[in-house]
Amino acid sequence: MKMTRRDFLLASAGLAAAPLVTSRAFAAGVPREADIVVIGAGAAGIAAARRIIAANRKVIVVEAASAVGGRCLTDTATFDIPVDRGARLLHNPDTSAIVKLARNIGLDMAVAPAGQKIRVGRRNARPGETEEFLAALVRTNRAIEEASHGKLDTACAAAIPKDLGDWAATAEFVLGANATGKDLKDLSVIDKVRGGDRSSVISCRQGLGTLLAKLADQVPVALSTPASRISWSNRDVTVETPAGRIDARAAILTVSSNVLTSGAIRFSPDLPKRPLDAASKLSLGSFDRIALQLSGNPLGLGRDDVIIEQSSSMKTASLLANIGGSSVCSIDVGGAFGRDLSEQGEQAMIAFAKEWLAKLFGSEVAAAVKKSSATRWNAAPFVLGAMSGAAPGGEPSRTVLTEPIGAVFLAGEATHETLWGTVDGAWESGERAADAALRKIGPARDTTPAPPSPRPARSHRRYAPARSARSNQP
Repeated sequence: MKMTRRDFLLASAGLAAAPLVTSRAFAAGVPREADIVVIGAGAAGIAAARRIIAANRKVIVVEAASAVGGRCLTDTATFDIPVDRGARLLHNPDTSAIVKLARNIGLDMAVAPAGQKIRVGRRNARPGETEEFLAALVRTNRAIEEASHGKLDTACAAAIPKDLGDWAATAEFVLGANATGKDLKDLSVIDKVRGGDRSSVISCRQGLGTLLAKLADQVPVALSTPASRISWSNRDVTVETPAGRIDARAAILTVSSNVLTSGAIRFSPDLPKRPLDAASKLSLGSFDRIALQLSGNPLGLGRDDVIIEQSSSMKTASLLANIGGSSVCSIDVGGAFGRDLSEQGEQAMIAFAKEWLAKLFGSEVAAAVKKSSATRWNAAPFVLGAMSGAAPGGEPSRTVLTEPIGAVFLAGEATHETLWGTVDGAWESGERAADAALRKIGPARDTTPAPPSPRPARSHRRYAPARSARSNQP
């Protein structure tokens, strides 16, 4: 029995997405000063930079990786079609700012089609089994929501009803590892409930990495330029990179919560304990995609079909089949199991994907694999994970990370209270941080010479203000 995407997503509170192109480069080296420097060219950094440019202020974006996009990375080379290796979905398309921008620049945005199935062993779930599973999801969601109203913030796992029968582990996988990259035992009930409605989703046929690259087209980005040290005060900021030092009046730091706490970037003076503690309570979960190209459609599935299995443990996955009508399938793993598997390396991940598909669809699947690849976001040095999830008691940490640290402002999906773990949340956080930084540095300095005093015998002249010398408005 097929269940509609809306049925599935409403029951599971939505499937949050986990995570090669360049933007305008610097021909004569990285500039040495700016009004605001942005660290990181993911969704938050690009959104912040665009906002600053629109305010006619000079901005520089430094990105440690060799491409923009952060946890949005579209691979167009391996399979000759766009395959998102990181975030895949945008949410709430009727109100999403980034969806509107995507449409304005002519990219193909498509509501994900219906066609989700549940496998019970080697067969599709019967209608009654599908109803039992949806009921288990609804009951679990309701129990987590009720627990969020208690005096103490507890783990979502503590709220799971005890009588879900054969669907307990599947419901836990869908709501935990597959939606957030963390198992429910590691997730705050308050954070989970405040995650907002994510039942309405949309994708970009060219890939979210391609979308962000196009949105960064007029943004001045220095690629392969990691920030190694940030000296900050209440008045200004200095960012040290391998390409030199950049002096600015404010900085927007968009690195992941795991990178922030890793010590990869040194601070002078040290960051206060409050934001560091907050970031540690919002550590990134694990979420990876294993892509297989299968000849001859041995799974017998349709375009963009989503498959989950009735599982008795967390050692399971979800499947997106025949991506965009192609022969490429994505097997997604997350949570503690996904982390352990990722640590074993790409070949172990591909071997698991083949075995998992063979278990559900038959042993001939392995022979149909022509090409394969796997992400390992936990090992990506400039990311160190997938998406943030608040530990029990850690939900207020998201608000803490929106507080300025002198002239430094934090952004990224971890700083969004309701759209954490999403590209939309990262984008909104970048715009919010840019607005705060612009307020901090104040209005643009007026470099227009004062007009001469009017002479009584002549009419007044109208003077057009000159563009600020500090502007990089294209």
